[in-house]
Amino acid sequence: MSSSIIDRVVSQVLTEKALRDFYCVGETCKGWERNVLDQPEAVKKILDNGADRIAAGLGIGDHLTDTAVARMIDHTLLKAEATEDDIRKLCEEAKKHEFASVCINPCYVSLCSQLLKGTKVKVCTVIGFPLGSNTTEIKRKEAEFAIEQGASEVDMVINVGMLKQGKYDYVFNDVNQVALAAKRNRAILKVIIETALLTDEEKVKACLISKEAKADFVKTSTGFSKGGATASDVALMKYVVGSSVGVKASGGIRSREDVQSMIDSGADRIGASASVKIVSGEKSSGSGY
Repeated sequence: MSSSIIDRVVSQVLTEKALRDFYCVGETCKGWERNVLDQPEAVKKILDNGADRIAAGLGIGDHLTDTAVARMIDHTLLKAEATEDDIRKLCEEAKKHEFASVCINPCYVSLCSQLLKGTKVKVCTVIGFPLGSNTTEIKRKEAEFAIEQGASEVDMVINVGMLKQGKYDYVFNDVNQVALAAKRNRAILKVIIETALLTDEEKVKACLISKEAKADFVKTSTGFSKGGATASDVALMKYVVGSSVGVKASGGIRSREDVQSMIDSGADRIGASASVKIVSGEKSSGSGY
């Protein structure tokens, strides 16, 4: 994707964001969908600039059952101190509540693959985590090995510094190489753009590049930076990628209300360590992923 196309789309999206911020006050506008409906000419311009489609699904999560919510959650444990016993418990919880996947560090992929064999729960792991600063070659090899070990989903961290420097070809290749490794093995790739470290303009660019590089999802956060998922960021990301690419909200999601807010804003998948409390309606006061 050329810089000129990126700049044109970014300009239009940020114009729409300004409109959204002007028209929506407090909780009266949960996503960007109201602007989609109210600004048909602006939507046409975005489509003309290369977007595949525009998502408009305000309130899609209003009637989801606990089971449906569970199937959207990646049950996550990425702490450095996580033990094998902790991972076994994670897998048991995932099977019991029928979560979409367990998301764990690469050293536990093989174990989780064995523990979850024959279930609907997938094995997800992280690549270039949590900084995203490994070389592209290392990221690709890491993804290939994780998939060989049994991972069917990989969540890679974008190279934030290269994005900020404007080295879009590098960022595209970095994502695309992991995407090629995933596609070859029928695995899903989610790209973590680390929204807390980006301006709105950079968030749009990261989403556009990830989509062009054949990512299946864009994801808000690692949970290890200075901030996590926000409904505003999820709405922005979904607005940019449309319906052809999923959005995963992660970082700081601790309650059913948090999940509902993310779904209403356009999230297709949720990453959370408080998954059991979320589906059982309990409040979690913990911090972290």
